[in-house]
Amino acid sequence: MTQVDDVLKINKAKAPPLLNNLLIMFLIAMILANVSGNMYGPLLPLYLKELDASVVQVGLFFTLSQFIPLVLQIFGGWLSDSLGRLRSIAIGSVAGVISYIGLIAAPSWQWLLLGEGFGAITRSLVAPSFNAFIAEQSEEKNRARVFGLTEGIFMVVAVIGPPLGGYLANQLGFKSMLLFAAILYILATLIRVSMARHESNNIEKKQVDLSFTNLKDSLGVMLGLLFAGGLISWILITDGVRDIAYALSFNLLPIYLQDIGGLNVQNIGFLESIFGIFMMITTFPAGWLADKRGERLGISLGFGMHFISMMIFIRSSNFFGFSLAWASLGVGVGLMSPAYNSLISKAVPEKLRGTAFGLFSTSLGLVSLPAPALGALLWDRVSPQFPFVITAWMGLLAILPVVFKFKLPKNDRHNNQDN
Repeated sequence: MTQVDDVLKINKAKAPPLLNNLLIMFLIAMILANVSGNMYGPLLPLYLKELDASVVQVGLFFTLSQFIPLVLQIFGGWLSDSLGRLRSIAIGSVAGVISYIGLIAAPSWQWLLLGEGFGAITRSLVAPSFNAFIAEQSEEKNRARVFGLTEGIFMVVAVIGPPLGGYLANQLGFKSMLLFAAILYILATLIRVSMARHESNNIEKKQVDLSFTNLKDSLGVMLGLLFAGGLISWILITDGVRDIAYALSFNLLPIYLQDIGGLNVQNIGFLESIFGIFMMITTFPAGWLADKRGERLGISLGFGMHFISMMIFIRSSNFFGFSLAWASLGVGVGLMSPAYNSLISKAVPEKLRGTAFGLFSTSLGLVSLPAPALGALLWDRVSPQFPFVITAWMGLLAILPVVFKFKLPKNDRHNNQDN
């Protein structure tokens, strides 16, 4: 018995940590960049309003700002698969620096589209690489836990960024806040470029096929999976419903909280922080749950919490009520996110993960393209609460395909390793 115990202890001691050194440095750069983005992102509708945009124009702005991601996200995912995750992120970060110049210098809400355009280039190159890189740094047996842990750590950006941005905007104005955010982003860009240069001499050096034929072949495989009627098809449909639901109302949240809820910019920032805290404490146990019980359970519970949070939000009229809604929403997103990312990474070939995440984002963006403008019209023509009611019920209905269709065949796990 003693020898057996010793062997078990040795094996346990040799077990690799969930986060390796490369992934830790990757997360540090991501956190800096996204603290910067979260300083202004949740408050962007209020910045538009300060630049004399109406509610309908705010909805139009977010609809127009989706066009560049629609064009570039597939390309960004393919570039990630071809050049490597870190180099793709470094290229996107350079565009991000330019976007801050546009945001700070914009004299009107129309000109703000230029800054958001470069920001969209950044997100199109970085977002597919983010999830694909995490998947590559994990084993399948603990992938959801790695996603849960990294996303939990990453959510510090939602805890720090919005209240910091709200405080600076409230005290110094939006442009001064954006200048501070730009400094943080430049620091993150320097780290990312350094990592990409170092990595280009090692494991990513082989990935240099940027031919049109390679792009066409990658898209052909992914489109075949999307329209085959299997798991990937149902993930697309369900996530499309969720994306439409969010796009209908979430861009109007800060305006609702200010005009209807009576909150100031700083209070709105604190709400985003509450969301981040509850998502942070949920993602790792949610990843463990997905690894142990399958991804369907976490995704279904997440949609259920999303519905509850929207019902609380609609009935709230003070900071406490909105805080409860944001806490519930944080738990819901925390339950869903690791499970979704883990399921997608297992359902597609490893060499196409970047393309897959980019294609998913593009497909969802195309489906939800008119939603921000439609939500603003519903606000104006029906009531400010109506877009949020639709958001709530669409999320609840999405549970049905998750329960009955989100099934990963056992042989898919082996095929993904072979490819």
